[in-house]
Amino acid sequence: MTLRLGDTVPDFTQESTEGTIHFHEWIGDHWAILFSHPKNFTPVCTTELGEVARLKPEFEKRDVKVAGLSVDPLDSHARWAADIAETQGHALNFPLLADADRKVSDLYGMVHPNANDTLTVRSVFIIDPNKKLRLTLTYPASTGRNFAEILRVVDSLQLTDSHKVATPVNWQQGDDVIIVPAVDNEQARALFPDGWDEQKPYLRLVKQPG
Repeated sequence: MTLRLGDTVPDFTQESTEGTIHFHEWIGDHWAILFSHPKNFTPVCTTELGEVARLKPEFEKRDVKVAGLSVDPLDSHARWAADIAETQGHALNFPLLADADRKVSDLYGMVHPNANDTLTVRSVFIIDPNKKLRLTLTYPASTGRNFAEILRVVDSLQLTDSHKVATPVNWQQGDDVIIVPAVDNEQARALFPDGWDEQKPYLRLVKQPG
């Protein structure tokens, strides 16, 4: 299955370290991030799971629920969780799905059809409260994911959903933003009464609203 941005993400029921997850029900009216791992006891993924546990307050601040996924069985997850807590200093504090039957991996197109193993199961999905896919990233096995960037994307999505703006290159929280081209100057004056920096008719920078 090929998931595209804007699609409703597939629902599923799968076991996890925090019990049975009915995915759409688990998301509820929150944002969600699902990120996957090729198998347990892999070094890069061990560091990632510890980092997400450390960052859980940042995700909660943004009303984001986080779930990991690995294609090994649940009893193996428990042993891996102990290693994560020991080596990373942060214990798992979010569900880690046990996708031993590859149900979710296949449903979300995480494994390339020509792959003879699960090394392509290194994906991130950002999902909004309407269960729509807003971002997908797939990483190689050798490269750890940048969760500061994933938080930055969440900040951008939540801001641009609420205001008629887009975020420019390398934007960080508090930086200037761009008035979207669909808003003409008359509308912009009502929305942004303090004015903006018009570098080109299509490139109007304004202080971050909100």
